[in-house]
Amino acid sequence: MAPWWRSGVTLLLGAGLGAAGTRILSTGARGEEPQTPGLLSTGARGEEPQTPGLLSTGARGEEPQTPGLLSTVPVLPVPRVYASELTVSPGAPAAVMKYGFPSLANIKTRESYITSYDPRTRTASWVIERLNSGTLKGSGDRKYCEFREDDSVHAFHRATNQDFRGSGFDRGHLAAAANHKWSQKAMEDTFYLSNVAPQNPHLNQNTWNNLEKLSRSLTHRYPNVYVCTGPLYLPRQEADGKLYVRYQVLGRNHVAVPTHFFKVLILEQPDGRGVELRSYVLPNEPVDEKLPLERFLVPIETIERASGLLFVPNIMKRTSSLQAITSK
Repeated sequence: MAPWWRSGVTLLLGAGLGAAGTRILSTGARGEEPQTPGLLSTGARGEEPQTPGLLSTGARGEEPQTPGLLSTVPVLPVPRVYASELTVSPGAPAAVMKYGFPSLANIKTRESYITSYDPRTRTASWVIERLNSGTLKGSGDRKYCEFREDDSVHAFHRATNQDFRGSGFDRGHLAAAANHKWSQKAMEDTFYLSNVAPQNPHLNQNTWNNLEKLSRSLTHRYPNVYVCTGPLYLPRQEADGKLYVRYQVLGRNHVAVPTHFFKVLILEQPDGRGVELRSYVLPNEPVDEKLPLERFLVPIETIERASGLLFVPNIMKRTSSLQAITSK
């Protein structure tokens, strides 16, 4: 099996990422310069970024031939905001969307998550959920849940179970069922096919499952863990030297098979001390489960540029202390 970072788009993380240390983006009062070099900063206006982006493309098995396509974006300091914790039910939309919407198209609200649905791909662009000790305990039982069509989506634009049958792909949850044991309805809502994307079975049942478990385990250290998950369709340079986005589609409804998946974790530190940000990209193919999850950490700008979504501006409206963790 080819190394994961040489599949589809080359992710320039390499074997040395785990030893690179923790890079932190922190901001002070308005008008002050960040105290440490941030991952999400640029030079003076009009100047080129000093470092290349971390997503770059090349022929399969080869090193990239050109500088990275993804560069950096500016982050402006904002005043510190101490927002009181919302006293609502675990999955209520007001709580889930504390850090805003990554995009505004086709928003749908469920008991346990909020999603932006893409009718062209027949899957979500993103799904956001809030995890804490309250969402992970309760009477919700997976054995009473079944995958089902989302009747709120027009029949022309929605996936069916028949599309997946015999495809060789799992119906991979974006908002995970085990994250929402707090209510049977909340868990059942995760089984809408609009919360599902075709996922390689080995990935779904191993490394991706481990990432979901990690997300839940972080609720022991952080009061709230906001999780945003979605598909990516990344370009690859082919033999003619040009970049193409190619992906399989399933069934009569042409459900798109992502080339990669992302998961962004927004971790609220206790006592309003700030927010920690971790962002992961995994290829939609078998991944050696022995690889540590830290190998799949990427700067958040990588996901923002590749997905067309924005996370940092929303987060910075709620806190003046943001740690962007790119390795541990």
